[in-house]
Amino acid sequence: QVQMVESGGGLVQPGGSLRLSCAASGRTFSTYAMGWFRQAPGKEREFVAAISGGGSSTYYADSVKGRFTISRDVAKNTVYLQMNSLKPEDTALYYCAAYKFPRYSRISTSNEYDYWGQGTQVTVSS
Repeated sequence: QVQMVESGGGLVQPGGSLRLSCAASGRTFSTYAMGWFRQAPGKEREFVAAISGGGSSTYYADSVKGRFTISRDVAKNTVYLQMNSLKPEDTALYYCAAYKFPRYSRISTSNEYDYWGQGTQVTVSS
């Protein structure tokens, strides 16, 4: 079982930055791929970014490519999402998720993931 707790959300002006953190429990954390998803009111949950178990491979949605960076610190059992140049359309509840036996062709599919955090709210507004 893996439990995850997200933090770092908040209110930021357009063009600003935030760094989200996802602290995970469990000794096998380093073998799982990790992803970030988001869900805005009235919209479906969408893929944002993912990182392989070893951290050597990263994946991004086109909408955030070049602005967001996913990383992980295996020693701290933590995954990060650095978000720069934020836009109002980035406003959403952001979730981190763990993928036990990742098939990287399916890395952006939310129902492939096995464990989810409770989410942290990001609001981009002036």
